Formats: sequence, C-alpha cells, structure tokens
Amino acid sequence: MERKYLKDLIKWNNDKNKKPLMIWGARQVGKTYLIEELFAKVFYKDKYLRIDCSDDYVFTRYAIENPSLSKVLEFLKLNYQFIDDGKHLLIFDEAQECLPIVKMMKHFCEQRRDIPLIVTGSLVRLKIFRDSHKRGGYAVNSKFLFPVGKINQLYMYPLTFDEFLYNYNQNAYRYIKTHFENNLPIDNLMHQELLKIFNDFLYVGGMPEVVDTFISNSQDKVKAYSLVSEKLKEIYDNYLADMDLYQASPESIIRSRMIYRDIYKQLNKENKNFKYSLSVEGAKSRDMINPISWLIEAKVVYQSFLLKETVTSPLIKEEDSLMRLYLSDQGLFTYQSKMNAKSFFLHTDNTLSGIFYENYVSNELVSRNFNLFYWKGKRSSELEFIIDIDSRIIPIDVKKSRGKLNSLNEFRMHNKKDLAIKISSNQYGYDQNNLILTLPYYYLSFFLDNLQKGVINED
Repeated sequence: MERKYLKDLIKWNNDKNKKPLMIWGARQVGKTYLIEELFAKVFYKDKYLRIDCSDDYVFTRYAIENPSLSKVLEFLKLNYQFIDDGKHLLIFDEAQECLPIVKMMKHFCEQRRDIPLIVTGSLVRLKIFRDSHKRGGYAVNSKFLFPVGKINQLYMYPLTFDEFLYNYNQNAYRYIKTHFENNLPIDNLMHQELLKIFNDFLYVGGMPEVVDTFISNSQDKVKAYSLVSEKLKEIYDNYLADMDLYQASPESIIRSRMIYRDIYKQLNKENKNFKYSLSVEGAKSRDMINPISWLIEAKVVYQSFLLKETVTSPLIKEEDSLMRLYLSDQGLFTYQSKMNAKSFFLHTDNTLSGIFYENYVSNELVSRNFNLFYWKGKRSSELEFIIDIDSRIIPIDVKKSRGKLNSLNEFRMHNKKDLAIKISSNQYGYDQNNLILTLPYYYLSFFLDNLQKGVINED
C-alpha cells in the first residue's frame, strides 16, 4: 500500500541538516508500515534497526534505568549489533512506553546528528502528562523537557480519499486528477461511477488495515463489506480499550468512552453542537475537560469551534465557544452509525444523512493541518466549515445535493463577499456571479492539495 507520507520521509532523509524525526499519529494509522516497509527496507536495506518499545521489555527497562545516550548506544551495539556509522537507520517505535528515548532525541541532535533517527509515538504527550502529574512518576524525579527545536516532526493520519483512490483504482485516480487540474468536464456516467467509488470510501474509511482488507476482497463486494465491518469493530474496540491508558481517574476513562460512543448521535440531532449532558448525565464542562483532552490528544476525535457573525483572520476560537466533535476516521464513523452495508448503500443516493459527508470533510481538512471552525447565523443559518487561506475567509457548505443559498447570503451580510465552496454530489462548476465553487465529493482532496500549494482554481 502506498502512502503519500513517503515523499516526506525521502525529503527528510535527503536533508544534510536533518534532525531526529518524530512521527505522530493515532494508533493503527500505519506509522510502522510506513517507516519500515515503505522506507527503511528500500532506502536502508539491511542497514536499519527497529526497536518496538511496547514489546521489547529488555531494552525499555535498560533505557529507563540508564537514560544516557552513550549507554543506550553501547547497549544497542552489544545486544543488537547496531552500527553507529551514520549509514544505519535507527527506529524507536511506540516511544510513549520509553519516554527517556523522547527526551534523548535532544542529545541525538546535539551529539550524534550523524545517526538518522526516527521515533514514533501514538500517545506520547498523554504519557508525559500522566507521569508528570502522579506521585513517584518519571517526571517528578527528573523534569521532562520535550525536545522543542531539536527535532523534525511529521503528523500521520488515516488515508484520505485520494490515497484510498490511488491504492484502489489508479486509473480512476489519474482520471480525476487530470480532469481537475485541466478543468475538464466529466460526463454524467463517469461522474456517477466516481460517486460510487467515493461511497465505498465513505463506508470503508482510511484505516490502512481496513482499506487493505477491502481492496484484497473487492471482487466480491458483499464479502468485502462484511470483512470491513469486522475490522472496523476490532479497531473501534481497541480504541475504547486504549482509553484505560494514561488517564487520571476511572471516571475520566468512563467519560471518554461515553463521549466517543456518542459522536454520531450528537451530530445526528437537529442542533449538532456537542452537549455534555447528553453523553454523561448531569456532567458539567469542568468534568469533561480531561476526557475530551484525552480524545483530542490521542487524535481519535477532532474538535470544531463555533464562530458567529463577523469572522476575522486568523481564526481563533471564542472564549467558552460551543463546539462539535468528529471521529478521525470515516469508516469508524460509519461503523458507529450502526448502519450495515445493505442499508448504507441503499441510502447513499441523496438520502444518506448529511453528517456522513460533514465528518468526511472534517477528516480531509485536519489531515492537511486546517483547524476546524463552523459558523452559525440567526435562526437555522449555518456553514459547516470556515477556513483561512492567506487571510481570505472562505466558507464551506457541505450539501447532499443542490441547496439554497440562505446561509451563505446571511454570512455575506456580515463578511466580505469572497469565494465560497459548496461540496456536494453535483458536478464541478464555478458561479462567477455568486463566487461559488462547487466541488463534487471526489474532488475535495485534490482541491485541498492545491490550497496547500497556494493555488485556488476559480476558473
């Protein structure tokens, strides 16, 4: 399976002044597969050492008891035959289980920058926070200082739609990319076929193991959907089990699980703002700070904040702002809805709830480092997302199909008339008079990549 992050690793590897690299990401998004199968085995064939800190108890115990760069290197040379000649790659996986390694990245940068070093972490910051707030913890006796400025960083997310498409159907990927980049029309028959592929992604999501299961069995869609559901259940249950890790109290664990399980239900109500009391009876905001922080830091939930009336750059959440929560993987969101494949695909023809598409857009935005904001006007006027591109405030309206412009018109009563984006099942188009760019769902990935390059196609 190809991942777009490989080009980031290659760029890092070719940098003569590279620092130790920290790769962040939620569990099971494919960090280990990326660094070992796609990168290390190709660019450092037979010249790399990977230590799994969650499984190699001998090494982890030694590093915790001997948090010294020189001692750790000697241990690796004696016990793993690691060669520290600058031509061998060193990988520490799941570093939250061995925090001295994270702290040691600073010393690698200052003393042994010649050694290419990659460290991965799913819950590093949560482990640091927990250990620094408990008696007898690692950070009580030795204050933990995160190596800011001494590392390079890469954030990984589940597969976005363009990654899914590239692995599933490269002909369709090239077709969409070529038509988007050259502003070419897509005939209606092909448009409908591309929407069917998008609907598959809406059901499967972007967790690598799930995508691989779907692709491997895609000749028999009934079997593929069944196996996908089993894999999604497994990952969903693992995420719930992870909530035992690094939390301050049993109450916090229970609340995190209740919040996580309730995200589909909270978005599926008329007022999609997250209400604590609907997930945990009688809960107040102060009771939910730690549980929600755990979910956000673990990258399994994304948070969007409410903006009102006049919106200014940069986008900043207001004090005590209302919020919405989204699941970080579209497949897990669909699994949480409890819709089986038969029911799901019967509803995708403009009758599927709009929140499926809204959660999809949230995932695509976050994976490209956009913070999430939404806008509400008077009565029922709302725009699902607001983004800031070089101080241009751009509203995003997510529709199942065609929709009225009431919310956009009200937004423009308070804000300068500028480009607005409508994401729907409609064909690509640009309304010059109203400055509205319509993107079919399958174009969004390519459009956001253009935004990151500083390109806005309004032709």
